[in-house]
Amino acid sequence: MKGFLLGLLAGILLLPLLAWVYLKQGYAPVATTAPMMPFERQVTSMALKARIAKDAPANAPIEPNEENLMAGARLYREECAVCHGLRDGVRSNIAQGMFPRPPLLLHGKGVTEDPPGESWWKVRNGIRLSGMPGFTGQLTDTQMWQVSLLVANAGKLPPAAATLLEK
Repeated sequence: MKGFLLGLLAGILLLPLLAWVYLKQGYAPVATTAPMMPFERQVTSMALKARIAKDAPANAPIEPNEENLMAGARLYREECAVCHGLRDGVRSNIAQGMFPRPPLLLHGKGVTEDPPGESWWKVRNGIRLSGMPGFTGQLTDTQMWQVSLLVANAGKLPPAAATLLEK
């Protein structure tokens, strides 16, 4: 039993020490062109999903009407398109140099399937270590909802809003 406890204690101390050495000696991939660290996607995805499930509102306080979608399209073009692209699906030079690559929000499937509350949470809070900034203090709550509703309804926008999102 004594040997087991000593082994357990050594394992508990050794793992953090090895992680510290790995980081301190510069072995961790930190450049945007480097491959992911072991388990990076799983750990970050699990933490983000859990936090959003806990904090994201279930319902939007505004309607996805033409006025709000037009306002969302103007905000998206001004604040989001440089990283997340327009309807043509072309990535900007900035987006191509980011890690992880920001999703193309208006092209294909993905974020358009997310509930608006999830997108609102991401716009409001940002996502650490991803390049996604939080817009609290820069946009009003209504503006964050307008952008979130735009993304959620990207496949069925009124023609005027869709036109705003063309190149």
